[in-house]
Amino acid sequence: MRYAIVTETWPPEINGVALTVESLAHGLRARGHAIDLVRPRQPHDGDEVDDTLLVRGFPLPRYPGLRFGAPALRTLANHWRAQRPDAVYIATEGPLGWAARRAARALNVPVATGLHTRFDHYMRDYGFGFLEPIAMQWMRRFHNAGDATLVATRELQDDLTRRRFANPMRLARAVDGVLFHPSKRDTRLRESWGAGDGTLVAIHVGRIAAEKNLTLALAAFRALQRVRPEARMVFVGEGPLRASLAAANPDIVFAGLQRGEDLARHFASGDLFLFPSRSETFGNVTLEAMASGVPTIAFDYGAAREHLCNGEHGMRVHDGDAAAFVTAAMHLAADDVLLRRMRTNARAAIEHLHPDQVAAEFDALLQWLARRRNPHAQLA
Repeated sequence: MRYAIVTETWPPEINGVALTVESLAHGLRARGHAIDLVRPRQPHDGDEVDDTLLVRGFPLPRYPGLRFGAPALRTLANHWRAQRPDAVYIATEGPLGWAARRAARALNVPVATGLHTRFDHYMRDYGFGFLEPIAMQWMRRFHNAGDATLVATRELQDDLTRRRFANPMRLARAVDGVLFHPSKRDTRLRESWGAGDGTLVAIHVGRIAAEKNLTLALAAFRALQRVRPEARMVFVGEGPLRASLAAANPDIVFAGLQRGEDLARHFASGDLFLFPSRSETFGNVTLEAMASGVPTIAFDYGAAREHLCNGEHGMRVHDGDAAAFVTAAMHLAADDVLLRRMRTNARAAIEHLHPDQVAAEFDALLQWLARRRNPHAQLA
């Protein structure tokens, strides 16, 4: 079959959407399908990229290095008339995504959309809470014009159903358990952080920005220092708050963006993953921490609710309870035996989340949409 995947972010850009979509595309190709990727042109791109339609991109405010795609409606329509896809997956709700949805509908091609980002929550995090209802209405309008809205958790599927989204469907997320593994723990890297064998290292991986609720991560670390005065804190990532947080916290390690094996070493070299974000639709980093054998403290939603067993793989905290988040950090910091047990349990809990299985489920869903739209077509 031929599938089209439309996304406004793609590696080497580092974010959960880009990496998830790349994994899905690779999985479908490995299953023998042709993939027609549509995305904005990136600075490193040449004139042509294999199996990819490049459109003009524009800088995304507040997100240096990321771009949104131009609404290339005519280009998409002409491209898909020449090579008609059996189904289209639209991963992002930007101008390119809206144009792709219109082009697919005009050609009677089934469309699945992915809801990866809670833009309504972002309104609150950036001080525009009064715009939350408008953002939700905009999201609902976009996704309801497709044939299915793919989400990563049952919790979000149920929430969208209550909010009158027409056909939310769960597609589990995978984690690369070969890349993210406890064996990647690196003594020399820990030493560069000022951490010896017995030093507790708290780590956060993600964008250093307001929506990640990093003041709570810092508060939890300062509290656990009262239990473990020698403890270290490492932030992996970049973002607009890095400079101000680094200036205010000169003892914190800011490791910058890490990719691939380097990211895996950073994860596995931590002892406790602090993830206080309340704006994720999922939170891939939760699975990556668990795969790396790092106990995690997170709020009770998204990946944590779906996969993290409270008291076994880390601590799930009632959503929004900052005091409980801090208390959980202090509790785990004081119990090395519990941390070691959680390290083993966390790794074991994600063994079944293999990318091949998720690709097979994604393939089956797209084929179902194609057959429903055109039941008499011969689909490979």
